[in-house]
Amino acid sequence: MRASIDDQKLVNLPILGDARGSLCVIEGERDTSFPIARVYYIFGTAPGVSRGFHAHLALRQLAVCVRGSCTMILDDGNSRRSVILDRPDLGVTIGPMIWREMHDFSEDAVLMVLADQCHNETDYIRNYDAFLAMVHAS
Repeated sequence: MRASIDDQKLVNLPILGDARGSLCVIEGERDTSFPIARVYYIFGTAPGVSRGFHAHLALRQLAVCVRGSCTMILDDGNSRRSVILDRPDLGVTIGPMIWREMHDFSEDAVLMVLADQCHNETDYIRNYDAFLAMVHAS
């Protein structure tokens, strides 16, 4: 299954709360359109360091910068899109065969990612030229 840039959606998460504070809820298959099998988060990224630089064959994800900000570059092999994640109630979906890069992490950034599968190294494409070859072969 190959996704395109147009398939990657910004997701506005509902903010619940009162005078005590705010709460965002993410429910698998409702807010993510897929069951959640794994959650991980990236934090403490040194200034000027970029992350990602890979695609997945089948994995689907929702990325939310729950604190601070970062820039997510999404690439389907034909076009690229830049998304700034700078609110804890805003996420972006990332489908299969979408190259992703994360740049411009703020010092306090915490990027949380919800995935529909557990970690599987064989699902990764870590070479951009190999990714492009796969995209253009299909």
